[in-house]
Amino acid sequence: MTAIRSVVLVGLFSAKERDYQARLDVLDARVTALGGNVLERFVQRRGVSDGGVRLMTAPLSRRFLIGPGKLDQIAATCSSRNIDAVIFLNDLSAHQRRWLPTRLGRPVLTQADLDRSAESLTGPTRSHPHAGQGRSPHRRHRRR
Repeated sequence: MTAIRSVVLVGLFSAKERDYQARLDVLDARVTALGGNVLERFVQRRGVSDGGVRLMTAPLSRRFLIGPGKLDQIAATCSSRNIDAVIFLNDLSAHQRRWLPTRLGRPVLTQADLDRSAESLTGPTRSHPHAGQGRSPHRRHRRR
């Protein structure tokens, strides 16, 4: 896997949330501490218009979290600036994790992913059985 050096930060925020820039600053510092370089930030505000107020906490898009116009802006920036990955401040559903990388053409991570990767680097090591040792459970997967 190639190293992730240049990133774009993205956040969907309620209009009631006044400290969204501070939250992005924290994520920016986290990325920088892990060796990344934040080249751009994108903010999608929810509830600024009258129509959005009643849906403030819901994603704008089930598939992409944010609106199509903002998604197009992010995709264009990723292409023109050769961005390695896009990092969302928000949690993403499994559906969004599947579709966003397809649409953006690069890996998509969340703040929680950064926290987990840092924990694995600094947390206590766990012993893992070597290949062939121990039992691997066999699971049957349901077809849908």
